[in-house]
Amino acid sequence: MSIPTLVIGASENTSRYSAQAIKMLQEYHHTVYAIGGRPGEVHGLSYGDEQLNLSNIDTVTLYINPTIQQLYYDYVINLKPRRVIFNPGTENPEFVRKLVDHNIEFEHACTLVMLRTGQF
Repeated sequence: MSIPTLVIGASENTSRYSAQAIKMLQEYHHTVYAIGGRPGEVHGLSYGDEQLNLSNIDTVTLYINPTIQQLYYDYVINLKPRRVIFNPGTENPEFVRKLVDHNIEFEHACTLVMLRTGQF
């Protein structure tokens, strides 16, 4: 089953976890969208630095620090995803409270591990 997923914090640097997540999400046949700090392409996926007008996003997976996340609070909440994944280093209690207030699930987890272990 394809899970529409938005990766926030995309990078062309293939050693970055966000790039690895994009690749693995594609390998697991999920529909992947991405936003980066600047436009780019990684693993055949082009992305920009603008907030995308998307619908039916199931999962948002974060690869940006809490300070930068502030720019995305309203955007992510308005996407109405089922869940938001805070990958290691992105933990943010303020954002978690906002998600809870809007009945959006969250997980402090690693997208790569979740995919490998069938928990995604």
